[in-house]
Amino acid sequence: MFGIVVVNVGMEVTQVSVKEQVLETMKAAGKPVSAGEVEQLSGLDRKEIDKAFKELKQEEAITSPIRCKWEPAK
Repeated sequence: MFGIVVVNVGMEVTQVSVKEQVLETMKAAGKPVSAGEVEQLSGLDRKEIDKAFKELKQEEAITSPIRCKWEPAK
């Protein structure tokens, strides 16, 4: 896996990064989730999810309201 999914929306082609997929999965869950739950819900590779979590934490795009669970920052 290369970490980018190409989605064809009509005539427009967009690239969705693993980070964006992780954030969308977290938003769809509607509750704080672990990396394992993101893996189950999204079907993404766990190593890619862990890498995305690390980057999202550094960017402060996700927060941890409870131990080992994450949600998008508000």
